[in-house]
Amino acid sequence: MKERKLPRLYPTSGLFGLLFVLSAIWYGAASEGNAAAYLLLFALTAVFLISIPHTFLNLVGLKATSESIKPAFAGDEVSLPVEIVNESGATRHGVVLSLPDSDGEPERVDNIPPGKAARLTLRFTARKRGEHRIGDIRLGSVYPLGFLRVLRSVTAPQRHIVYPRPVGDLTLPSHRGRSTQNRPHPESGEGDDFAGVRAYLLGESQRHIDWKAVARGQPLMTKQFSAEGSGWLYFDYTALRFPDVEDRLSQLSLWIVEAERARRPYGLHLPSCEIPPSLGQAHFHRCLRALALFK
Repeated sequence: MKERKLPRLYPTSGLFGLLFVLSAIWYGAASEGNAAAYLLLFALTAVFLISIPHTFLNLVGLKATSESIKPAFAGDEVSLPVEIVNESGATRHGVVLSLPDSDGEPERVDNIPPGKAARLTLRFTARKRGEHRIGDIRLGSVYPLGFLRVLRSVTAPQRHIVYPRPVGDLTLPSHRGRSTQNRPHPESGEGDDFAGVRAYLLGESQRHIDWKAVARGQPLMTKQFSAEGSGWLYFDYTALRFPDVEDRLSQLSLWIVEAERARRPYGLHLPSCEIPPSLGQAHFHRCLRALALFK
């Protein structure tokens, strides 16, 4: 990541409290002629002034590097791993990492020794489908006294893909090849005989998760059925009769998730592209990416 601006200092609410206390001490010292009050006033002011360069320098020598971001569905959580390396010769304290213009919570690391690194993960909600750029990531600190906040922005070049939210009719269409009908005929596509489990896929229905295995501390697994490999499917954007484009894409996204879960080869037809039937993670993400970038 590239640094965009020099660190800047901003007052915190604690500074206004300090100024009120100093003003009260000054008023009492002036009205009573109390030398001890003047000494306290000068001591507190000196401590505050000395803290200013310490606050400013607390971010010097820190290098933040963002890593790749996994795709997510609209409405789900996006995770952005960030590594902060302390290239200075002094320990940095109370460093806060945040992502402006997002609903994610800031992450904090208490201490980063010289030559060491800290790994943090910023999490935020994927608001809408498409390809998005992270933009600015902000480093901040109020060390040592909390009266001033130093902020530094760095530019993250990473982009991430948000897939359409998989919602709609769970039943898979029964037709093979492109549909010329107004509505696809639904079928269950699951069969009645249990045929084992496999790893859970991001975005698929949770009704097929093996919750007993989860209760035993095992990772998320999805149940499979014997008829899940019968025939291939073709999902056609033009065959859907939803008036809204996003509703169509959400339905296609759900069918792709369900077809991959059922291990039934599926293809995708959009006005801008056509993807032949296949299976697997590469095909799964290729189809969802086409939906995410659809215009």
